[in-house]
Amino acid sequence: MSDITPMLSSLHVRSRWRRRSTLCDPSSLRVEVCPPSLRFAPAGGAWQRAIAWLLAPAPHAAATAPNRLPEVRCEFLATLADIDGPDADTLRRRIQDARTLRELWHARAEIYRVVGVAFSQFQAEERLGPLNRHFPTRGPRSQFAPL
Repeated sequence: MSDITPMLSSLHVRSRWRRRSTLCDPSSLRVEVCPPSLRFAPAGGAWQRAIAWLLAPAPHAAATAPNRLPEVRCEFLATLADIDGPDADTLRRRIQDARTLRELWHARAEIYRVVGVAFSQFQAEERLGPLNRHFPTRGPRSQFAPL
């Protein structure tokens, strides 16, 4: 028994030093969800679209049309349907009072917290996934780019 103990401790020390690269980990390839633009793409003619394109912060950051807000709001509320408590009730009121998609984007962190406390972090990530499709995304940053 005493001969095995030093061998096990040396294996433990060696295994700590042999870490695998994190470049291929799913967490390192995470797509960043950005807040929607405060402007929405106009439905006017070519001239208005050209001006909006020139003034827009980025093509991927154009907000969705405001008429989609009720549909998105319902999806946010459905995420909290099976959670009771004062935090969930406060969040539901906040979602119902949201006037823009940008306000709903900011509510995502609180949804994550409330669902994570009620169930688990995994469940919170699973529920936020479908909600994130309503917002612009930015690809992962290069591992080689300076910060």
